[in-house]
Amino acid sequence: MRVWLINHYAVPPSEPGGTRHYNLARELIRSGHDVTVIASSFNHATGMRINCAHGKLSTLEKFGEVPFLLLRVPTYRSKVARLWNMFVFAFEVWLGLGTQRMRKPDIVIGSSLTLLAAFASERLARRLCVPFVLEIRDLWPQTLIDMGMRPHHPAVVGFGMIERYLYRNADKIVTLLPNASEYMVPRGARFNNITWIPNGVNVELMPFPHVPSRPDPFTVMYAGSHGLSDDLDPVLDAAALLNKEVPGRFCFRFVGDGPNKRDLQRRVANEDIANVVFDDPVPKREVFSVLQEADAFIITAKKTDLYRYGISPNKLHEYMAAARPTIFAGKSHNNPVAEAAAGITVAPEDYRAIAGAVETLAALSIDERWEMGLRGRQYIEERHDFARLASRLEQVLQSALAFPEEVQSAASIDADSTAISR
Repeated sequence: MRVWLINHYAVPPSEPGGTRHYNLARELIRSGHDVTVIASSFNHATGMRINCAHGKLSTLEKFGEVPFLLLRVPTYRSKVARLWNMFVFAFEVWLGLGTQRMRKPDIVIGSSLTLLAAFASERLARRLCVPFVLEIRDLWPQTLIDMGMRPHHPAVVGFGMIERYLYRNADKIVTLLPNASEYMVPRGARFNNITWIPNGVNVELMPFPHVPSRPDPFTVMYAGSHGLSDDLDPVLDAAALLNKEVPGRFCFRFVGDGPNKRDLQRRVANEDIANVVFDDPVPKREVFSVLQEADAFIITAKKTDLYRYGISPNKLHEYMAAARPTIFAGKSHNNPVAEAAAGITVAPEDYRAIAGAVETLAALSIDERWEMGLRGRQYIEERHDFARLASRLEQVLQSALAFPEEVQSAASIDADSTAISR
């Protein structure tokens, strides 16, 4: 089958950022399918353009085995400029920019984070009279509400209308959150149409890890986005506490970038937290060698009801694949760290508990930490290898293609209406 996989923020492994769609596309291609990833030319993680040769509006470029159609979008530094970036990308997808010389797909996948791009992908699929599969990575606009935005804010209302439309009209829905059906069904999704396909790892980029050496200092690493939802301030609080109690014993290393990074760096400088260092983001194909430099990892989640639907962060699976113990400071429907017995779980936003977990791991022998890390590695290989996840996606796509008459009928009916909600 010929698949167009549309995600605003998809990047190849040569770039920092999420490579979920590159990996899924690669595995589908290896299974004999024709897949093109359609993404923007601007890398959100680095603030730099990936490529759009000679100022063209679109560029078709192959990264490894996977073709990318990169659509030129404006860069951004502010929230307003980012919203404009979202609108431009969605409009280009809606128009089918750069696809005129491509062969018509058999199916279109439209992925959030931005519901605007997912909505534009659905419109494109209907115009082409092919099935549409919706992938939901985060639950918008509920995430905005849980992060403090008023329920009656125009953005929340607008995204809510798009969300319900997409749930009702998608031929199939893929979600990264294991309990998301509890949220989606009351908003119009059909339970039998929802499939859980979590994030995963490219095992080829993460060969079997080496046994850690004796740490001096004991290095706790966070590698990922530095955003509001990542809740990294309690980690700095824990670092400050340990720096005061046992100076020089621990090092907290932050790898990556994001909107909150400058504020975090400012805190470290102002409070003289000497055991914290910040590193730039690295391309996905290089991340494993960096992860091997850690003795333990830390992942945090804000104290919010949103996580009752589950979590599936890229970084957590990468941590576990690196065979190092992980501290999970959060509460959610699922907890891979606890399920694999691959680390320590503490309450969200509790910096003293985080500091205690770090000291507990540091007190273990290298062999004990290695065994803990290996349990995490095995868990990832069995449940989150992209080859396995792509096989599940392939089944979803084949199921969506099994009823072409219904898709054609839905497209004909929908063509008579331009309203967001039927």
